Amino acid sequence: MGYDEEESSIPTRGANMVPESSILRYNSSLVQVALIGVVCFCCPGMFNALSGMGGGGQVDHTAANNANTALYTTFALFGILGGGIYNLLGPRLTLVSGCSTYVLYAGSFLYYNHHHSQTFVVVAGALLGVGAGLLWAGQGAIMTSYPTTKRKGTYISIFWCIFNMGGVIGGLIPFVLNYNRGEAASVNDGTYIGFMCFMALGAILSLAILPPSKVVRDDGTLCTHIKYSNVSTEFVEILKLFLNWKMLLIVPAAWGSNFFYTYQFNNVNGELFNLRTRGFNNVFYWGAQMVGSAGIGYLMDFSFKSRRKRGLFGIAVVGLLGTVIWGGGLANQLRYSRGDESKIGKLDFKDSGAAYAGPFVLYFSFGLLDAMFQSMVYWVIGSLADDSETLSRYSGFYKGVQSAGAAVAWQIDVHSISFLNQLIINWVLTTISYPILLLLVMLAVKDDNETQEQAQNEALF
Repeated sequence: MGYDEEESSIPTRGANMVPESSILRYNSSLVQVALIGVVCFCCPGMFNALSGMGGGGQVDHTAANNANTALYTTFALFGILGGGIYNLLGPRLTLVSGCSTYVLYAGSFLYYNHHHSQTFVVVAGALLGVGAGLLWAGQGAIMTSYPTTKRKGTYISIFWCIFNMGGVIGGLIPFVLNYNRGEAASVNDGTYIGFMCFMALGAILSLAILPPSKVVRDDGTLCTHIKYSNVSTEFVEILKLFLNWKMLLIVPAAWGSNFFYTYQFNNVNGELFNLRTRGFNNVFYWGAQMVGSAGIGYLMDFSFKSRRKRGLFGIAVVGLLGTVIWGGGLANQLRYSRGDESKIGKLDFKDSGAAYAGPFVLYFSFGLLDAMFQSMVYWVIGSLADDSETLSRYSGFYKGVQSAGAAVAWQIDVHSISFLNQLIINWVLTTISYPILLLLVMLAVKDDNETQEQAQNEALF
């Protein structure tokens, strides 16, 4: 059971060695990471654009909030199980199964536009949680295990840039199609159909992903040395994650890393701006993510010779920037509260002048911080191991805990918790994660020379 993997991850001279200049070959780490980036561009990238409009593009956020609660509840379970499922089924079947659920989810809002029944939307959300758990566990394994140890930050940023280009293009879809509907209640049918077309393309492209046993890194090493996997092995290994001290230290960062989406999408972009401006803002929100991931990826790979120092420095930079941005969010939030929207009016990028500038810069900065925070956490996870099987489980655990937090966040908004309290919760959750991540890096991340010595010792024995 599972896909066959025989080759060792330790470099050996001979047929398995590949010249470093051949980075654009189909079985290279770069091509495969870029390919999973394109898949995520089409599926979760478009989902992000849809969610970023607030309420899934609907004036009433209730259906989208309930669907997202169902989504992240099942995502929490299948995110944790996803790493084991990926190791059993391999990337192609795992990814195509996950991607297909995104098409159904977008289609459910097309249905809601005409029938206003929440049932289909909530069921589609629950199924998407299953699919997203599979997709992101596979994505995490590919993004963190395929690169060499010295270039994990760079490859994470490459993936993040391609993936978030989906949010940029996805933001343009509602912006263009609803440009002349500034006061419209909900997006039109063409918006949802456009999202569905991209998502279907992503499902097809996922079939082009190679299993880790066939991927050769730039230095000639293979991405896995595990011969096979089975259900009992994966079940035991997944249970061990809950006792793994490294994963327990990841929990605060994982819980908070999607928690803030509800506040940012619904209560900043969805409350302060009209329909066409929300799409316009999303272009820059996801564009900011590309900038943020590229910046933190550079710091994590090139700021210091020592990998441990790079990790500590990167976390400190993100922590400082996060404090500044959430402080700006507090200043903005003190200007309005739940129920005050009619008093301040909906801002328009074209007509509101200077009043639009401050909230726009804040929303842009939220996107920048999101990418830097998540890329930083993925870099830490990728530094804890080097083989695809282990990192698929680590990534699945991270996404599972992340999704459990998101499920709670959507219900907090459903129950009309004040905007200010939501902001404070988000700020506290991300802030407490920084010192814990610093501790994890100090205790568990090894410098490159230590990693090489360990690999050589394992090869000898």
